[in-house]
Amino acid sequence: MLMPNSSKLFQEDPDWRGFTDHLGGPLAELTQRQALLGRQIHEDGVTYNVFNASGSPTRPWSLELLPRLISAQDWRLIEKGVTQRASLLNHIATDVYGPQQLLKDAYLPAALVLGHPGYLRGLHGVKPLGGVYLHVAAFDMVKGPQGRWWVVSQRTEAPSGLGYVMQNRRIVSGLFPEAFRALNVQHLASGFRRLLDTLQTLAEPCAQGRAPRLALLTPGPYSETYFEHAYLARYLGLPLVEGGDLTVRDERLYLKTVQGLEPIHGLLRRLDDGYCDPLELRSDSTLGVPGLMQAVRAGNVVMANALGTGFLESSAIHGFLPALSRRLLGEELALPSLPTWWCGEQAAWLDVKNKLSEHVVRTTFPSGGVEGCTLKPADLQAWRARIERDQAAYTVQSFVPYPNVPVWSQGQVAMRGASLRVYALADGQGGWRVLPGGMTRIATREAGPVSMQLGGSSLDTWVVTDGQVDTFSMLHPSVTLDDLVQRQRPVSSRTGENLYWMGRYTERVEFQLRLVQGLASVLADDDENDKSVLEALTGLCRSNGLVPKDAPSLLQSPGVFERTSVQALGDVSATQGARSLAYNLAMLERSAHALRERLSPEHWRLLRAMGRDFQTKLNESPVSDLAHAHEALDHLAMQLAAVTGAQTDRMTRDAGWRLLTVGRLVERLVSYAGVLQDFCLCGATHTQQGFDLMLVLFDSSITFRARFQRRLELPALLAMLVVDEANPRSLACVLRRLRTELGKLPDRGGPLDDLLALLPQEGVGVSFEALCEPAQAASCNSAVLALTQRLMDTGCRLSDELGRRYFAHAEPAEQMVSA
Repeated sequence: MLMPNSSKLFQEDPDWRGFTDHLGGPLAELTQRQALLGRQIHEDGVTYNVFNASGSPTRPWSLELLPRLISAQDWRLIEKGVTQRASLLNHIATDVYGPQQLLKDAYLPAALVLGHPGYLRGLHGVKPLGGVYLHVAAFDMVKGPQGRWWVVSQRTEAPSGLGYVMQNRRIVSGLFPEAFRALNVQHLASGFRRLLDTLQTLAEPCAQGRAPRLALLTPGPYSETYFEHAYLARYLGLPLVEGGDLTVRDERLYLKTVQGLEPIHGLLRRLDDGYCDPLELRSDSTLGVPGLMQAVRAGNVVMANALGTGFLESSAIHGFLPALSRRLLGEELALPSLPTWWCGEQAAWLDVKNKLSEHVVRTTFPSGGVEGCTLKPADLQAWRARIERDQAAYTVQSFVPYPNVPVWSQGQVAMRGASLRVYALADGQGGWRVLPGGMTRIATREAGPVSMQLGGSSLDTWVVTDGQVDTFSMLHPSVTLDDLVQRQRPVSSRTGENLYWMGRYTERVEFQLRLVQGLASVLADDDENDKSVLEALTGLCRSNGLVPKDAPSLLQSPGVFERTSVQALGDVSATQGARSLAYNLAMLERSAHALRERLSPEHWRLLRAMGRDFQTKLNESPVSDLAHAHEALDHLAMQLAAVTGAQTDRMTRDAGWRLLTVGRLVERLVSYAGVLQDFCLCGATHTQQGFDLMLVLFDSSITFRARFQRRLELPALLAMLVVDEANPRSLACVLRRLRTELGKLPDRGGPLDDLLALLPQEGVGVSFEALCEPAQAASCNSAVLALTQRLMDTGCRLSDELGRRYFAHAEPAEQMVSA
């Protein structure tokens, strides 16, 4: 269904007529496509993390079904104006950090520039590599009622949105493939390829003849736009790094990897200036790299964008751009800004003082205050007084209503106010290319605010061309040996640590699941349970976090013990002192969240779904005992099997994967040795119930029955669970695999022989005969108990040593690898 005002648009606009002619189905089918769009966003895990008071993200990324169409004629005007503006802003930055002639000649007020926190005095006189200050510049604009385009604001510090632009295009163009082709929509890939080429070219002087290494710097998973950081890093083929992953040595920037320190020659940053270097900027920042400013001054790293470009974002700058364009470029602005008055100039303030009701008030400097508000008549006097107390802090800008664009809402086309953000990309040679598209943002309701933070939404932006579509591909036409080496993605120390703990948490969840299922089967047994088995189970449940340490034992109160374990199952925060399944599932998801760019979409969705599905199934009906939790436990078991398959067969065998595998094996070694120790200490191995439960916990029941049938002899059990290297769950097999994987880790922080020396040279380090020597009560002998304690200690020492070698931030200078 079409609304009256949208019907005219679809009939009169030739591009929209072309779009509707190539829908591939009636308008009524758009609701089905909208459902597909929502499912795609959910499956891809696309988020915009507007954190609420509790710290939880409030909603996923919002994308509308219909694209915004920009005609070829409009785009020519936008492209020309944006290219000119990007060049002008770069010229301004060059002067401000150089001779400052614009300040001396009063083309720019010194108070506006030097008083802005985005101007970094420590970089005055420092020229970035290639003379490029702005590698990416974003411009927010609107189309006025008379059809004229106006620039409202500009983003020059660390412009966001490029990843969302690409994700929006991938989803929406896939939903309307016929219309996308028929309308001759310009592609985006060439812009991203040229951005990479520009950064690599600019970084060549500091790479000392080798292929430059680039990275994308993110504030981390708690950034509101972290998804786009991970998506963009994967799309561009760059490692995603945080400040803690980097270090500066001898005025050069290095990435801390599990192989050692590797040089970084260029950073595409998504971190604001103030947080980049705690030594010279914000001392409270934990997101930056100490010494980064000095590396920039030394000309050893390309920063995109250059540090210190934030002052260009001030809304007050717009009022001076027309004169600056004539001064620096010798031409008029092709794309005007909205009329702007900086209240720090007395004449400007007097001119606009009595016209505030017709304009928008903005802050001149970033302060976390009001950013663009229209004033109610009752508030005018208070605002005049507020501005006069600190005139330089405020800027007044003309108001222009947002143009309406069509969106599909509740089964019909509705109109919403929209603004357009476009991106200019430097070519490194003084020229600029405008990404043919961008991000359109809309209000969620008529006449509402256009803001993603306030619940707005986005549209894919299609630039219709009357020329040839650019079919440029992100695939490089030729690859050199240096290119191949660089494309072997380094594993940062933080990434390696997260992979290691993802392996440990995966194994921990799997073992806890089997332990819960074993506990449930014992409690559901109609026969009287053996006291030694109950004692062993109590110890295992306490040590593995299924119940608090002070919970009554199964011997004292089976009912209380079971209820306590049921309560702990779904306790994500471990408020009762037990770190059971829900808690470890949350920790597994947390470690995976920091690995977004390394995991396949299916693997990532599965890891996100496990904890949520488990909680959902626990909450579907009241769980009073473990028997009622069987559906949630069974579903989790199937998901874990899929995760294990993804980790085993769908991840690259690099150092990161080996650390993940070592993490699983270390956790398995400690867990299994603990099971054997507890059962031996309690004498539970001589009972049929204990015997069977041991096999369940080692996940070896089927293999044992096939080989030994119903023989309940301790030597057979020890052969299967301790010394049989053909059984992947035996201690000997775990140790053999550990020796193999440890031997393939990077040789860093000391010879690998030192790591391998922590493990027995072969087998479990004790002969089978010694393990089977007679002991009292047919239970395990001292050799078995000594072995289990030794292996548990080995697992702990090995974990500590891995952390020291591969994850610690401190790096001796001699560990740097060559550039």
